[in-house]
Amino acid sequence: MSEALTKPVAPTIVLPDAAGRTVPARPVHGRSSSAPLAPRAAQDLLTLGGLIVVTALVRRDLTADVLLWQVVFALLILAGLAGRRAYASSLRPELIDGLARVVAAVATAGMATLTLQLLFDSDAVSIGVTLAQCALAAVWLGSGRTVPRLFAARTVEGVPTLIVGAGRVGRTVAERLKAQPSLGLRPIGFLDKEPLEAQGTGLPVLGASWDLEHVVRAYGVENVIVTFSTAPMSVVLGLVRRCEALGITVSHVPRLFESVNGTLTLEYFGGLPLVTRRPVDPKGWQFRCKYAFDRIVAFAILFLLSPLLLAIAAAVWASVGSPILFRQVRVGRDGRTFEMLKFRSMRDAAVPAAETVAQAGVAPGGVEGDDRRTRVGTFLRSTSLDELPQLWNVVRGDMSLVGPRPERPRFVEMFEESVYRYGERHRVKSGITGWAQVHGLRGKTSLDDRVEWDNHYIENWSPWLDLKTLLLTVGALIHGRKVVE
Repeated sequence: MSEALTKPVAPTIVLPDAAGRTVPARPVHGRSSSAPLAPRAAQDLLTLGGLIVVTALVRRDLTADVLLWQVVFALLILAGLAGRRAYASSLRPELIDGLARVVAAVATAGMATLTLQLLFDSDAVSIGVTLAQCALAAVWLGSGRTVPRLFAARTVEGVPTLIVGAGRVGRTVAERLKAQPSLGLRPIGFLDKEPLEAQGTGLPVLGASWDLEHVVRAYGVENVIVTFSTAPMSVVLGLVRRCEALGITVSHVPRLFESVNGTLTLEYFGGLPLVTRRPVDPKGWQFRCKYAFDRIVAFAILFLLSPLLLAIAAAVWASVGSPILFRQVRVGRDGRTFEMLKFRSMRDAAVPAAETVAQAGVAPGGVEGDDRRTRVGTFLRSTSLDELPQLWNVVRGDMSLVGPRPERPRFVEMFEESVYRYGERHRVKSGITGWAQVHGLRGKTSLDDRVEWDNHYIENWSPWLDLKTLLLTVGALIHGRKVVE
């Protein structure tokens, strides 16, 4: 049971759970220990207003017409950010996505303002000021999204969150919220008449749907996440309505969530909503363009890094001799095998190493068996430089720059039988880095989570998602974190 539920605090409310046990509870409020930041739209408005004031103070020769164009430019930026949902609430605000929205909105607003100026005002001073404001606005607004995140206090307690449904999906939601306190949601328990898999989460089942009001008052619940349970849909819908009447934020995990991606469209037939999904085609022209682009980029990187590659090869040869490259059979797209390349980082074993046995639910990786790494090898593996020869795998067409990491054939056969949706990872080429890896799922981590993130990448693929993954990879390498395993 969590500390927040067992810590004695006066006054204490004693609430029976579904199994008849008593659980102390207390009302808890507050998303974070730090003061909330100003709304993003107001912050951007103040930033752009300050930029106009600074421009007017620096260049005192500007006329009222020129300053009016700057106001138009600022308003167009705000409209562009709103149109890109920069001010929509989100559990997981992402820095890279936020900066991309700023750059896109500033560029669009700048082009629109310049077009209007060319049509209605050919003053060179006015046009020059707008061009300068484009660069300054991108820097100012981007800094406004970056700097606060560097100094903001971490979420300490989070909003008390109740999970409806204690089955497999409800348990997964609880584990994700506990693992990511920065989301600002603190799970306090489940609501379910017939709990199936609440065990192992450390959270109690606090009652059934008819206990909602009592649980909300006792625990100060401010957020409810609806998953799946055995309750009829009419009961679940009634529970949602009651949450709305209590002023509680409600989120829900949709049915068929495995097939949901970012291309959903919503239409109405009377009062009946129809959600349409446009799937990404891994065999379509978009992926053919991706693979062609990957091969060009990989060849260019190999050429640019050739002095570094030669230096690493010489260091490997001096530490372990030849061969310099380690070759291992891996499974790639459509189940085809290929030889994946790495720089050697370990000495040969004195005796043949025992075959590695995978732990249940855990991906293989890291140092298996005796640690035979050389000093050079330790450095290469800690910096992921040992993976650079895989750029040649990309040039040959075996791999992609971004994609699910490939695995050995014997593990693939095992995981396809025991891990849900494992085989669907092979719809695309394997990658040097991947969406799962940049989110910490590398080495001996949860195999289920890694498969989930890999399939999310495939079903939501876009050139921007590839670029974002590469940027996150570079960021991880700069901060000295190993990206792949």
